[in-house]
Parts: sequence; C-alpha cells; structure tokens
Amino acid sequence: MNTAEAAAPAPPDSDLKSVAHLREACGRIKSELGKVIVGQEQVVEQVLIAILTRSHALLVGVPGLAKTLLVSTLSQTLHLSFKRVQFTPDLMPSDITGTEVIHQNPQTNEREFRFLRGPIFANMILADEINRTPPKTQAAMLEAMQERKVTVGGADHSLPDPFFVLATQNPIEQEGTYPLPEAQLDRFMFMITVDYPSAEEELQIMRMATGVSTAKPEAVLSGDEIIALQKVVRRLEPAPHVYSYAEKLVRVTRPKTPEALDFCNRWLTWGAGPRAGLNLILGAKARAMLNGQTHVSCDDVAAVAPPIFRHRLVPNFAAQSEGVTADDITRRILEAIPKDQKL
Repeated sequence: MNTAEAAAPAPPDSDLKSVAHLREACGRIKSELGKVIVGQEQVVEQVLIAILTRSHALLVGVPGLAKTLLVSTLSQTLHLSFKRVQFTPDLMPSDITGTEVIHQNPQTNEREFRFLRGPIFANMILADEINRTPPKTQAAMLEAMQERKVTVGGADHSLPDPFFVLATQNPIEQEGTYPLPEAQLDRFMFMITVDYPSAEEELQIMRMATGVSTAKPEAVLSGDEIIALQKVVRRLEPAPHVYSYAEKLVRVTRPKTPEALDFCNRWLTWGAGPRAGLNLILGAKARAMLNGQTHVSCDDVAAVAPPIFRHRLVPNFAAQSEGVTADDITRRILEAIPKDQKL
C-alpha cells in the first residue's frame, strides 16, 4: 500500500466484519442468480453498487436480454418487496403513486378519504420501459425517487426503506416514446448497458430456457442488512488522492473551462455536473466493499466512471458526425488522467 492510501483512516472492527460479510454475501447472490441468469456479471455488480449506495440505476439494452428477469430474480435474493410497473403512454401519475378514494365507515356511515397506495410503495421497483410514458408520469416517478416520498391530497407518505428503482429502456425502438431529459437522467446513478451474451453463454441460455428448471433463488440479504451495509459505505473514508482523482475526472469533462481536455472541448456540449463526482466516490467505496477491500483505490473510481458518465456527457454534432460516443470520450479521459499521481 502506498503512502497516499495509508493516509486514509482505518475502519473500525465492526465495519471490517461487515465488509467480509458483504463479500461472502455477494458471492452467494451471484450463485443464486446463476440459477436463472447466464452471464451479465458486470451488470450484476453495477446493480449491487447502486443498491449499496442507496441509488437508482437505468438498464439500457435491446429486447430479450433478460433485463426484467434479472431485476425480479435479484429481488428474490435480497428478500425485499418487489413491484413491477409496465410504463405505457396512458399511464397516469396516480397509477404509480396511489390515489385517494371515498370510503364509507360501516360503523358510523360517515364518508372519509382513504389513501390507496400505488405500486411504488415497495423496496425494489422495476420501471419497465420508462421512456414509454408521458413526461408528467415520468416526473412523478422521478420526484418520488429523489424525495423518497409522495404527496397526495396535501399529505406526505414516506416510501419504505430500503428503496431503489431499477428502470429499463429500449435503445432501438423510439416510435411512441418520450426520452428522458438530461436533468432527469441525472437522477440515476448508473446508466448500465446490457449487451449481447457471448456464444458460450447463448448456448447455455438456450439449454436453460427450453428445458425444465426447478431451481429457485434463495434470499441472501434482508432489508435491515442492506440498510446497515449502506451505512458502512458512507463511513468508509477514501484517501485524499482518491478524492482528487475523482474531482479531476469530472472537471476535465467541462468544455470551455481551464481544466477541460482538448478532445472534451472538441466533442462535448456539456460535461458532468457535481452529482457525477459524488457518485464516483460513493460507487468506488461500494465497489471496494464488494471486492472485500477496506480501502478505496483510484482503480475503483475508474471502474465506475463509464456508467456514471454515460448519461452525463453530452456529445456535440462534431462527435456524432465522427461516430464518437460518451463511452469513447470516457475511455480517453481515463487514459489521459494518471491514477498513480497525486493530483
């Protein structure tokens, strides 16, 4: 361990035990998911990071890649309440948050308003094809994600804890969709790309999906354990040079600023905002814990940078005409900023 990493304070013994417990639980979760899901290790890791940091994630991939199955199976391994909301163009905000109805008391015959909770009152929400519903319903969903409560009839109703939303989006079918604005995309910690399986994985999927399977995932972590682990993530303290590295990664993305890299000035309209820096640190801490580490390294920051920058960097027309994507720009940024240098 170098001197910069040694500058980070040592975590207490209770947190060391929590990190060891999480690493063991992570292995069991992946094993349970393997009963139903083939491959997608990186997607699973990023979803778990979002959960440990009390954040939300957006999964983007073409149909048939088991995005929905992954989320529903993960909810079983975490022993949490789970609700799926299929977003459609006629979905109203009250269909998600709930609504007030008139209820007649059978004893007094008096009528009163009673709040009927919507599907958002669950620990894990699968927002399926979130870009298929109008902006008004999207805004209600995203407001609940940020505030962790809904307001109906002037009364606030708190959402359960833990609470996180895993949304899916189809990148190829844009007819009849309402793309999320950048300001609303920023509410998601990660934009996770779900890619095609390898040839070996595809053969295994065919065998599993066309046969008779009786294996069912078993619960590994409870809601209380997840809340405790989320607190450990917050207490884990990176060394100063890790903060500096994350700050540098964010600031070089902003065009027309003194710190901006040349290719960021050439290819970006907007760079990453302050929330990207917060997520880099939180994501790096959670990744370190998942790997059984009690110290956070610059490698952890670099590993979570692509899904954090993917929806926060806005390529301009020059980049689009050259076929340069946000992932390409992030890759070049990681190559340009050294990890082992005190910034």
